[in-house]
Amino acid sequence: MKFSALVFGLATLAALPTAFADSPVVIKFSHVVATDTPKGKAADFFAKRAAELTGNKVKVEVYPNSQLYKDKEEMEALQLGAVQMLAPSLAKFGPIGVKEFEAFDLPFIFDNYEELHKITSGPVGKNLFKKLESKGIVGLAFWDNGFKAFSANSPVKQSGDLKGKKLRVQSSKVLEEQMRTLGALPQSMAFSEVYQALQTGVVDGTENPPSNFYTQKMHEVQKYLSLTDHGYLGYAVITNRKFWEGLPADVRGKLDQAMKEATDYANKIAREENEAAVQAVKKSGKTEVYVPTKEERLAFKKALVPVHQKMESRIGKETLQEIYKETNFDPSKL
Repeated sequence: MKFSALVFGLATLAALPTAFADSPVVIKFSHVVATDTPKGKAADFFAKRAAELTGNKVKVEVYPNSQLYKDKEEMEALQLGAVQMLAPSLAKFGPIGVKEFEAFDLPFIFDNYEELHKITSGPVGKNLFKKLESKGIVGLAFWDNGFKAFSANSPVKQSGDLKGKKLRVQSSKVLEEQMRTLGALPQSMAFSEVYQALQTGVVDGTENPPSNFYTQKMHEVQKYLSLTDHGYLGYAVITNRKFWEGLPADVRGKLDQAMKEATDYANKIAREENEAAVQAVKKSGKTEVYVPTKEERLAFKKALVPVHQKMESRIGKETLQEIYKETNFDPSKL
């Protein structure tokens, strides 16, 4: 592959972070969203704190909006050492063979942030990160984006309203199955391509946390947004294992501290930004925002929870049971 060859050529210096003792360690942190999203702001926050805590021994260069790599390229770039840090959505780990992360894509697996954080901050999250090590990746933190809303050019009040519509999804077998269960037609594409696809009618709608929906200006090309909170979108901040383990222990410790602070910041502003985005969308007057009733959301949940069983063999029964146990969720009682 031309891309692989190019990345390999760029990777030479990245593998040896301490090669030049008098120069700062440079961490290229690539991501695919805008700087004014929760992830974008948290990445910049981490860069600032990394410099402060290490006395400028570390320089984090943040590259937002797919400036370096698109969704499907960035993971390979990290594994080859062309970049040192990413914050991909959790759907991105299935394609590299760690399908347990796809549990986060399951519809209605979490009802709120409290349930979610029992997983991301607890033993289940730590065990998931361990599964990345054999891929040359170290997991540093989970960052929230938020709970997703459906958007379309016609009202979305019940599951049948999406039947026959072409809906953009991330590259995820779970999300594809979710859309098929609704009778919709899943269309996998890079995040950077979604606005134009909506604008030109290549897809009819999509699912996003409100902050992504607003900052990518999707409200300009979608007439309706339904706050279903049917799924979760989060990120794992990851680094190249060879690079990370090659850092001096004291530098790693400072970066761990910077990451802890950035994670607290990321999760706090994710909630604030999503709430603000909903208000901004309403204020624009271009998209009608709908809040499903308790009964409508329960109907969505009953329609979509069968996806869990369909995907159990892919994700792993053990992982699902661990999550259910931590969150006290019993699908059979719906």
